[in-house]
Amino acid sequence: MDALSSMANIAGYRAVIEAGSNFGRFFTGQVTAAGKVPPAKVLVVGAGVAGLAAIGTSTSLGAITYSFDVRPEVAEQVESMGAEFVFLDFDEDQADGAATGGYAPVSSPEFAAAQLAKFREIAPDIDIVITTALIPNREAPELWTPDMVASMKPGSVIIDLAAEKGGNCKLTQMDERIVTANGVIIIGYTDFPSRMAAQASTLYANNIRHMVADLTPEKDGTIVHDMEDDVIRGATITHKGQITFPPPPPKIQAIASKPQQSAVVKSTEELKAEEEASFRKATRQQYSLLIVGGALILLLGAYAPASFMQHFIVFALACFIGFQVIWGVAHALHTPLMAVTNAISGIVVVGALLQIGSGSFIVWFLAGVSVLIATINIVGGFMVTRRMLAMFQKS
Repeated sequence: MDALSSMANIAGYRAVIEAGSNFGRFFTGQVTAAGKVPPAKVLVVGAGVAGLAAIGTSTSLGAITYSFDVRPEVAEQVESMGAEFVFLDFDEDQADGAATGGYAPVSSPEFAAAQLAKFREIAPDIDIVITTALIPNREAPELWTPDMVASMKPGSVIIDLAAEKGGNCKLTQMDERIVTANGVIIIGYTDFPSRMAAQASTLYANNIRHMVADLTPEKDGTIVHDMEDDVIRGATITHKGQITFPPPPPKIQAIASKPQQSAVVKSTEELKAEEEASFRKATRQQYSLLIVGGALILLLGAYAPASFMQHFIVFALACFIGFQVIWGVAHALHTPLMAVTNAISGIVVVGALLQIGSGSFIVWFLAGVSVLIATINIVGGFMVTRRMLAMFQKS
């Protein structure tokens, strides 16, 4: 139901496409007989909805993408999309962005100065800058100053998505495309969603449909105006003769920042004590298993015939050796191991077939189960091995 987010998503995507249209080079790097083309370097300032859409589009086109946001909790989102988060050497506890509906809070003068110093440092290496920073009910903060523009290479592109509120670059002219004296292209269009009209109409229609569905929970066309619903309350201007705008802050925060927990560094003595306690616990478990297993074998040997005990000892040794050999194999080697397990399963099938003719029902049943399980293992092993070998065959 968030129409602002759906339109910002389109704006972020379209900003990268617009930048690529005005940028005179490939986004992705290439090495060809005609020469080497380095990948474009893209900086996305602001990792909100529009910023994340721009990051995803830029990385998918093959550019080296950087991103910055005053909210450190979005760093994981940025890095998960293949971009590199630009950190500042600055220690300041930022206000939770959710307190202002998901927008970034107003930074202190010291933080803003450190932020601009970082941008001045990286500006000469950046080919495309996409700024998305906005603060509600305020003019857009200046993040890309004229001296940064002057330090950029000719042919670089700046897409200012905050142009409607004055722009994050004060050289931006709303709804205009300008070229600076040093050849940097600055685009301040404010109609990016309408430049993808079909997509914008589809997403906005879905927003309205979900809004109507929220207003009619019984799906009978009867509107239920629930003022406890954050969405309905936020969209209400007047209600029962009273002006209800502006709405109160939403009860559910947009982005919940995680409190940073300092890692507890243990001393050498504490680590040594933990290792000794773990070793003693493992030793006690081993001795307990040996005692219980020995008692069971003694009890079994007291009543079972000698021929059974001989077979049982061979069976126990086989289980122990098989466990030690196969269980310790790394997962990456399981497929080559199929040839060995197939050979073992073949021996099991042969032995079980020899016992199927036995007159005892229990022996016949166990032999049949053995043949079934071993056959499944053999067929599965061959199928996995075949798929592995197909990876190295030319189509």
